Amino acid sequence: MSEQPIDHEYWMRHALTLAQRAGEEGEVPVGAVLVWQNQVIGEGWNRPIGRHDPTAHAEIMALRQGGMVLQNYRLLDTTLYVTLEPCVMCAGAMVHGRVSHLVYGASDAKTGAAGSLMDVLGHPGMNHRVQVSGGILAPACSALLSEFFRQRRAQKKAQREMDRNRG
Repeated sequence: MSEQPIDHEYWMRHALTLAQRAGEEGEVPVGAVLVWQNQVIGEGWNRPIGRHDPTAHAEIMALRQGGMVLQNYRLLDTTLYVTLEPCVMCAGAMVHGRVSHLVYGASDAKTGAAGSLMDVLGHPGMNHRVQVSGGILAPACSALLSEFFRQRRAQKKAQREMDRNRG
């Protein structure tokens, strides 16, 4: 009996739907799906603004849920799909949780800790290494983020103009 091939694009599309939910809530549109034995055991979308919690990143939400499902903080043999390259905090949580594989969409030159700005996951001093695959559905992931920030800039510009016209 052979194992079924893993469809990274399938799971990334699922993460993209979660990212869209974050955007609808006014959060930076990032989504994450934690998969174990080809089943979702955790999912999340960015919620730090709404929850007033700097740790409420999509990845952390998915990892927390996965730990509850497995009843273990060690998330062995799991793959985390994220629409944006994780930050240092999220990369550290993956190392501590012993996530096996990270698959991300868009790279993040400003805060990416899976190789863009720094490589926490591949650092030789870490006690666990996470396999990394980047660029899965990157154009769709990048477009979602770009559109969110374009709209946010337009809203801020409109607000400044309204404030000027009142004064």
